[in-house]
Amino acid sequence: MGRPREFDVDEALQTAMELFWRKGYEGTSLTDLTEGMGITRPSLYGFFGNKEELFLKALDRYEQNQMVFFREALEDPKARSVAERVLKGYADLQTSECNPNGCLGINGALACSEAAAEIQKCLIESRRRVEQALADRFERADREGDFPDACSPIDLARYIMTVTQGTAVQAASGADRAALYKVIDMALQCWPK
Repeated sequence: MGRPREFDVDEALQTAMELFWRKGYEGTSLTDLTEGMGITRPSLYGFFGNKEELFLKALDRYEQNQMVFFREALEDPKARSVAERVLKGYADLQTSECNPNGCLGINGALACSEAAAEIQKCLIESRRRVEQALADRFERADREGDFPDACSPIDLARYIMTVTQGTAVQAASGADRAALYKVIDMALQCWPK
């Protein structure tokens, strides 16, 4: 019989996610991961694969657990309210005392070398999927007559997501929730008529 596992896989993955969120993909060393997760390198490789595979598992955990607000915001009946809930949901996540500041998707690969090109591509694709989901919701609003006439759903979704990415950088630099909400209020003043 094999030796029993000496660590909680769920807790270890949570720790890895937080480390990647705080330090980025390349800034998080294998030593950071093994010490933070309380496991050996063989256990890391055995249960999670290599560092890249672990990061992708951490990203999936982030999307499933931290991005619930986004999926809920898309259900709002009014397009402008969807935008506001998305913006404020991101700001809340980016400044939560329970989490590292900023956004895993931005912090994870903002500065990546060519060696981490695959991780950077995965994060770009993740952001693209989120932007497309918002654009799809705005397209529905357009069909329902709840969308500004002079505006493209994809362009407005890109604008909203650009603001969220900016607030992520600001939060990672120490901006608090109140400061981000002021930015959001200004961004919403630009909502097309």
